Amino acid sequence: MSKASTQNGGARVAQSASGEGARKRRPRYYEPETPPQPTHCQHPECDLPGVYRAPKSRAQLNEYFWFCLDHVRDYNKAWDYYAGMSQAEIERQVRNDVVGQRPTWPLGKWGAHGPSGRPSAPRSTFIPDDVAEALDSAAQARKTRAREEQKRNSRLSKEEQALAVLDLTAPVTMAEIRTRYRTLVKKLHPDINGGDKSAEEQLKVVNQAYSTLKAVAVR
Repeated sequence: MSKASTQNGGARVAQSASGEGARKRRPRYYEPETPPQPTHCQHPECDLPGVYRAPKSRAQLNEYFWFCLDHVRDYNKAWDYYAGMSQAEIERQVRNDVVGQRPTWPLGKWGAHGPSGRPSAPRSTFIPDDVAEALDSAAQARKTRAREEQKRNSRLSKEEQALAVLDLTAPVTMAEIRTRYRTLVKKLHPDINGGDKSAEEQLKVVNQAYSTLKAVAVR
């Protein structure tokens, strides 16, 4: 074998090895990144480790609060996926969940054609009785729950709601309110929480509650 061919062969081997190395070093973009987890429970006045996550809202299902076991249980009990939705929106959401969020349409609307106008396989719009009953039961349960929640909120005055935010109950003095407020501000301050957005949102709620109670005190 000639020297040139040996060198060329060596180059090919080196290139192959380099290619394998490049493939090994290639970032695996399909692997999801895990967001940083807070080191403590995000419930005010709780210093236990926050190892249980809970979605922030219906629109933020991939963003989480982190709680200890007791507080994630409390959060889950109070969680309402349908909060802020009308009864019609709730029923539409429940029906969409039954069909896996896939689009549906009545058979007679396009006849034997799909929404594109092209012939398609026949589609059935029949809903089994047990599914229909489940839909009706779920809708009625949501309606009852919404009414009870509305009654409960209407019974609470703005002052009572503000006290609940600060985890206080009447009777309470303004000095006690001020002390509690300062404690929560220190707990939720951005410098303490590393700019955590959830802590900032909680701090806004606390500030609003304190402003409400302070306004009542000066009347």
